[in-house]
Amino acid sequence: MLPLEGTTVVALEQAVAAPFATRQLADLGARVIKVERPGDGDFSRSYDRTVHGNSSYFVWLNRGKESIELDLKDDSDRRVLDAMIESADVVVQNLVPGAVERLGLDAATLRASRPDLVHCSISGYGPAGPYRAKKAYDLLVQCEAGLVAATGTPDDPCKAGISIADIAAGMYAYSGVLTALLRRAGHGLGAAVEVAMIDALAEWMVQPAYHAVYGGSDTRRTGAKHASIAPYGPYRAGDGNQVFLAVQNDREWVRLSRGILRRPDLAEDPRFVHNPERVAHDHLITPLIESAFATLDADRVVELLDEAGIACARLRRPAELFTHPQLAARDRWRPVPAPGGVVEMLLPPVGITGLDPAMGPVPRLGEHNDALRAEFGSRREEAIS
Repeated sequence: MLPLEGTTVVALEQAVAAPFATRQLADLGARVIKVERPGDGDFSRSYDRTVHGNSSYFVWLNRGKESIELDLKDDSDRRVLDAMIESADVVVQNLVPGAVERLGLDAATLRASRPDLVHCSISGYGPAGPYRAKKAYDLLVQCEAGLVAATGTPDDPCKAGISIADIAAGMYAYSGVLTALLRRAGHGLGAAVEVAMIDALAEWMVQPAYHAVYGGSDTRRTGAKHASIAPYGPYRAGDGNQVFLAVQNDREWVRLSRGILRRPDLAEDPRFVHNPERVAHDHLITPLIESAFATLDADRVVELLDEAGIACARLRRPAELFTHPQLAARDRWRPVPAPGGVVEMLLPPVGITGLDPAMGPVPRLGEHNDALRAEFGSRREEAIS
């Protein structure tokens, strides 16, 4: 039995953050009922058509869910939704600011009659403050949290290459719901869980903020190199390929100097002996490393770094994830049905001994309309009678 079997989640969700949270609940066995707009559905369905005609975002985020189309302003559809919520353990929503309050689906309203309900709201900027009514999308929150200013080259700030603000918020919503369910199991009381994208990403940005504020200088953009640890980043091998390496402490610098660079004198050089000095003189370290790599191909460089106990990596393209030797060796992929064909999906990162995650099919828009209307429409009629 999966940990969340018997738990019902009603998801008033769209885009990335809330669907990421509820997909993980579904993987743990929860029944997740995804409420979508009639005709169009979750707008992430139309982001692209790359996975058997479906959006890569939607396929990634929505396996194992049931899809029902409901017009929340229609009385008949609203009665179906109300019946779902009456039988739900969890409600998760990330609608536009103010929408759930106007619809009477906010935590205060729903939990007034259902104090055992876990209600999770994901917003861009939180329920109060001057930004509370602003629409929030991933790149915009990256800007507001300082991530874009800290990423890229000295000349050009860049966004992160994934929806990192959405993912951060989804992860905190997921853990928040699990925490609330754990408390409810012990005390019978539900909770109102609030997660703001800016809070989630701001938590991840505290280190560079500390470094800038307490260090008294603006955050440096250093491309693929680390801004405050050196050497840590890409270095070119003799075959033209890049190898990334990371020296995390002074002991590793000594091993790199003596074993790889063949320059034992560098281990005692005052310009490099401690990390703050190495960062200040990183422009001198890069040519030293690339000179030592000049006669070696990238594969040999990786071998030597591994032997010396220096952390390193090859620069791989996203498409290579499917053939990554470590993921393949650990059998991390599973076939999952989706509209139009089967998709290889990655197992959830958290493995629990003896439990296989649910990883159910990706639903078509409204695939469960008839079944859910029959189930919850009849429940509502029974409750009234």
